[in-house]
Amino acid sequence: MSTPSMDPQLARYTFQRKLDEIAQCRGRATELISLYVPPGKQVSDVMAYLRNEYAQSSNIKSRTTRKNVMWAIESLMGRVRGFKEPPANGVAFFVGSKAIGADKSEPVTFIVEPPEPLHTYLYRCDSTFFLDPLLSMVHEPDLWGLIVMDRAEVTLGMLRGKRTESLRNRQSMVPSKHGRGGQSQHRFERIIEHAAHDFFVKIAEMAGEIFLPKKDRLKGILLGGPGATKEYFYKEAYLHYELQQKVVQPLFDTGYTDEYGLKELVEKASQTLHGLELTEEKRLVQRLLAEVRKAETGLAAYGEADVNRALDLGAVDTLLISEGLRRQRVTFRCTACSTEFTRTLPDEEIDTVLDAPCPNCGQRQVTEAANEDFVEGLFRRASASGATARLISGESEEGEMLTKGFGGIGALLRYPLPSAAPLRARPPSG
Repeated sequence: MSTPSMDPQLARYTFQRKLDEIAQCRGRATELISLYVPPGKQVSDVMAYLRNEYAQSSNIKSRTTRKNVMWAIESLMGRVRGFKEPPANGVAFFVGSKAIGADKSEPVTFIVEPPEPLHTYLYRCDSTFFLDPLLSMVHEPDLWGLIVMDRAEVTLGMLRGKRTESLRNRQSMVPSKHGRGGQSQHRFERIIEHAAHDFFVKIAEMAGEIFLPKKDRLKGILLGGPGATKEYFYKEAYLHYELQQKVVQPLFDTGYTDEYGLKELVEKASQTLHGLELTEEKRLVQRLLAEVRKAETGLAAYGEADVNRALDLGAVDTLLISEGLRRQRVTFRCTACSTEFTRTLPDEEIDTVLDAPCPNCGQRQVTEAANEDFVEGLFRRASASGATARLISGESEEGEMLTKGFGGIGALLRYPLPSAAPLRARPPSG
């Protein structure tokens, strides 16, 4: 489970990695139990439910399936007892017996505290673990400020990932249009404009109270509403200058200014938000490509060997990693000759090395001495050297190029490295 201080992108990656591992489990029958416990659920209620399921499982006809399911429920009850109450976002348990071939199985247990709150209590026994509620949380929960307004009403909220929260609603005291003429007309217009100004100031104050404490995490502010009021509010810069700079252009037209208006705003802005994220990723990869084309003078490195050397020299400014990269950095040891060697391998190839002869003595006594997730290791090394690590999706042409053309890893450098060919070894002459 990631800690609160973990880099948000790394936390997203490790969460996805865990879900990938859980998704690979397959039962020989309906022997895999998924249990979702939302925040606020009474542990005693969960235990009572599990005891009832345990009693019902004694009716399963298959002796092997019955044995495995009853073991899984017993294990679940033991795990649930360890919680006085569910964590702040709830907790998900995945327990059962996964098939490992040759008509054999082995017990597995996963406990996941999700990055966003669970909303439903759920128990399911199947041949695969049920992951749908967690898969929707895979992407980093970006934080966006939301404001929908006109002269009569304002609603402020937050968009956290895919969840819209309404935080504050206020009705204005701005008078509506009037039918007075003469001198009274000008006086009433001044009253209306003064009341509108006061309302806009109040909106800015509320926005400051809600958004300023989160300004470092806030990716932007979406401003919408019917008519031209939102444009006037923005152009007159009522918002605090740090929030004013975060307002996304263009502003959005909505038909409502209440909680429904927030949802309408998010729907209208969905393409813009997705485009902003992809645009930044494309900009980084295009910059990498431009530096690569400069050959010896370029501020770029790519591929595992080159990037590792650049990290060792502290030359990396921004590290670009394909978010689909799934590898392990494994140190193997031969128990016959004590030789150690390290390989970066996809998950499925680790057993191949363990079954192969030692590259030094030829004996088949290779064991796994140490293991680190490759991407986590890159994030750790980037952080230690003061570099920024960035996960790049494969949704754009540039993201796909990073994966296929550069092995899923590239680096923008702080300075040119000293030698003429600092990162790539020259082929031997002759």
